[in-house]
Amino acid sequence: KGTPFENEADPAAICKGLERIDASVRTAVRNNAGGHFNHSLFWKVMTPGGAKAPSGDLAGAIDRDFGSLDAFKTAFANAAATRFGSGWAWLVVNDGKLAVCSTPNQDNPLMGAAIAGCEGTPILGIDVWEHAYYLHYQNRRPDYVGAWWNVVNWDVVHESFGSHG
Repeated sequence: KGTPFENEADPAAICKGLERIDASVRTAVRNNAGGHFNHSLFWKVMTPGGAKAPSGDLAGAIDRDFGSLDAFKTAFANAAATRFGSGWAWLVVNDGKLAVCSTPNQDNPLMGAAIAGCEGTPILGIDVWEHAYYLHYQNRRPDYVGAWWNVVNWDVVHESFGSHG
């Protein structure tokens, strides 16, 4: 309330426009809008039993920008495993190219490099806050990331890529 976004229902729009929010409430809005966007994408890109491998334009872009699906998975898993503390790892589309990055806390690449340390439109994201994996994996974050690949819904990721690629 009292921000330029008080009637905005899209957390992505809020994440992209943080500089328009008064500094006195910006951190709270950043954390809450970021958390909402991040978790919404996280749940959207998973499906029980997983989905087939990437296909079509997405598969081609992964090969073009990473060399292979395995090389992409290695880069993504490394970004997730090496994020110090709590945060997220992302596959983003930026200027038509795919990139991997990670962000702390509830930040995301929509917030821009000045805030999040990277930029682009996230099409795949994994939660590496301890609450996401500790019950089953304790401090073995790489094991959690490895198991997560089994539930990635590549059809949803492909659809998001088609909208932003």
